[in-house]
Amino acid sequence: MASSSALAQQAVKVPVDGIQITAQLYRPAASGKVPAMALFHGCGGVGVNNTRMAELMKSWGYAALVVDSFSARHMTDVCGRHWPTEADAQARERDIDAALLWLSRQDFVDPARMGFMGYSYGGGVALLRAFEAREPKARTAVLLYPDCGLGAPLGEVPQPRQPTLFAMGALDDWTPASQCEALIDRVKVGGNLVEAHVYADAHHSFDALGLPVRYLGGVGNRSKPGGCCGAHYGANEVAFKAFVTDLRAFLARTLPL
Repeated sequence: MASSSALAQQAVKVPVDGIQITAQLYRPAASGKVPAMALFHGCGGVGVNNTRMAELMKSWGYAALVVDSFSARHMTDVCGRHWPTEADAQARERDIDAALLWLSRQDFVDPARMGFMGYSYGGGVALLRAFEAREPKARTAVLLYPDCGLGAPLGEVPQPRQPTLFAMGALDDWTPASQCEALIDRVKVGGNLVEAHVYADAHHSFDALGLPVRYLGGVGNRSKPGGCCGAHYGANEVAFKAFVTDLRAFLARTLPL
């Protein structure tokens, strides 16, 4: 049995592209090898919603690695003037590859039971990774209000490479559910691998508990003409609870303990 100190939240480094990106490891108090999920933040960097989810996954019995793609690259926020491009998203896919490789080398992780989860811009990056044949292979992918406007590189007939969960807000005007639904409609092979939920009355960042819905006028918005500007975001506790229920059931099927 591992000691309690070994199981505590731990700061780690993940090598990618010649640098060491930072991450926080959340390890469950379980003996033997466990399944693992790597989590990737949105345009504002690592937030409480990411760490809250990692704690939840840890409590369910999963190892969770919250990856910080920005700090080592001296970035803080790309929601505004530095709104990420498709090329930026494709480059960031290597962070997912590196995080899964790092997890696969940990003696407490089962490398055959790994997945990844992305939020917003990170969800768009995770979308690309979920529909491309890359190594290490993942068993599952979770896309939380993903930026499906980044999906152009997937072509006209996208094909999921593992079970993939889309979770979206019906009122999201930053990364609209309609963009993801249009992409999902183009899936001809592997459609049975896609599960999609659209939560009523929910805006972008509906999992940001305690944050009232408000309008951000200065943020980039790929869903608007010219990619500018403005979007609503904020919490919807009912939608968040429904998502947690759907997520846990999805992981139980695709990444069993």
